[in-house]
Amino acid sequence: MPVHIKVGRGDVAERVVFAGDPARVRQIASMLDNARLVNENRGFITYTGEYKGIPITVATHGLGTPSALVVLEELISVGGKYFVRLGTCGSLVKGVKIGDVVIPTGASYYPGGAHYQYYGEFVCGPATPDFTLLKSLVEVAEERKINYLTGPVISSDAFYAEDPKFVEKWSSRGVVAVEMECAGIFNVGLMRRVRTAALLIVSNSLVEELGHASAKELEQYVFKAAEIVLESLIRVKQ
Repeated sequence: MPVHIKVGRGDVAERVVFAGDPARVRQIASMLDNARLVNENRGFITYTGEYKGIPITVATHGLGTPSALVVLEELISVGGKYFVRLGTCGSLVKGVKIGDVVIPTGASYYPGGAHYQYYGEFVCGPATPDFTLLKSLVEVAEERKINYLTGPVISSDAFYAEDPKFVEKWSSRGVVAVEMECAGIFNVGLMRRVRTAALLIVSNSLVEELGHASAKELEQYVFKAAEIVLESLIRVKQ
C-alpha cells in the first residue's frame, strides 16, 4: 500500500484526473456516477467512479512539484496509467480571459530540487505531455468550441517570487502561462512509461490587469474544463 494515499489495487482506475485543490477534486467527482471516496489521508482527497461507464479516479495532488510527484508515483503503483492535471495558471500573453483554457505542449522549469533528484544531474529533461492525450484534449476542446490556447508553460516552484523580470523573460521566450506542477508530472510520466497531459484554466494574467479569480468564481469554468478532460480520457485507447 502507498505511504501517503491509503489505497490499494482496485481502488484506483487506470484513468486519472488530478488537481491541486481538494475542493476542485470534489467538484469534478460530483460529475461521476457511483463516485466513492477512496482516500482522505494527508488531505489527498481521492474519489473513484465512472464517466459514461468508464472507471475514472479523481485525486488531489497538492501544491507544487514534490507533492504532485508523490501522488503521481503512488497512483502509478496501484495501477494508474493515464493522468491529466486539471489546474489553473497565470497567462503570460495578452488577449486571454479568465476562464479560458491553456493546453500545454511542454513545460520549462529550473533544474534542481525534485528534478535534480530524479535525473541525478543538472539537466532539463524533455517535459512534454503524451501526444495521444494532448491530441485528445485539443480535439474535444475544438468540438466544445471553448476558448483555448496551446503552447509551452513554465513550472515555477516559487509562487510569490514572480516579478516583472520573470514575466518579461519567459513571455519573450514564447511561454504562454505559468503554473507549478506540469514539468515534474510530464518528466516523471516519461520515466515511468505512463501517459500524462494537462489542461489549465486561466485564473489571472501577469501581463494584463484581470484580477485573480477565486475558486468560487472559477467553478463554472471547472465544470466545462472537466467535461473536456473526462471525455478526452475515455477516448484514449488502452
